[in-house]
Amino acid sequence: MVDPSSDRGLVASQCSTYPNAPESLITTWNIRRRALTFAAGETLPPLDVDLKALLAARVPAEDARPRPTSANATKTQEIRRELAGFTELAALNALLIAHLRKKRFPRHTPRLFRRIWNEEPEALIAELPPRWLISSVITFGDHGWNEGQRRVGLSMNILFSLMKLFEFERLYSGFPPEKPYSIKRTPSTALPLDMPSFSLLSGGLDINLLAQIWDMARNEPVAGRIACCLLQQLNDDPRSLFRRIGLMRVDLRAHRAAKAARAGDPGAEAAE
Repeated sequence: MVDPSSDRGLVASQCSTYPNAPESLITTWNIRRRALTFAAGETLPPLDVDLKALLAARVPAEDARPRPTSANATKTQEIRRELAGFTELAALNALLIAHLRKKRFPRHTPRLFRRIWNEEPEALIAELPPRWLISSVITFGDHGWNEGQRRVGLSMNILFSLMKLFEFERLYSGFPPEKPYSIKRTPSTALPLDMPSFSLLSGGLDINLLAQIWDMARNEPVAGRIACCLLQQLNDDPRSLFRRIGLMRVDLRAHRAAKAARAGDPGAEAAE
């Protein structure tokens, strides 16, 4: 029996995961998108700021700035603490992203963000950790100069947002992210929305998903350059869903080959 006094009980007893959707979702989303306010005299750097000078300067480990008096100043200090030791250009890029996630921002913000990535992509790609590369490329989804940049940004946003949710939930499984599930268990539960199950041996959903985004990114020189770098890092990372699926695929092939060999017909690998 569901315990109605617990949050879990309430969620389990609801007909919908998010009651009153989509209005409730959009309301919460818009609250999170309130503009970062400025104090008197406070502003973002101008569109023609010297990017080379910012690239040559480093964020100090101890930033002796006054106590923040605005949302922009608070966000600036948070970013500078996180990016201590990185270039000032990396810190500016992060601050622009924070503003561009809101409903309102200084008018030149999208152009300054695009200028940074048009003029200094190699330096930032070499410097930024994946967390900020992801934030950068998905910002092109809303603020890209053309359709190609926006398509790459939106595709990467969906891919990495869903990956983050899935990989976070998986932490509670108790298995390390490098360890694939056993292929000896036969799944019997239907997928959500009654989607057909995925075939480890003949299914190409993982390949189709990554190939389409990667191919699109290769043809886009700005946002696509960031996307290609991230997709290669994802391909090299042993802790992702895609690596686990690949390992399970290898295990299943080996299991069926061994089973066929024991049956006296090594070439008769059964169809899935």
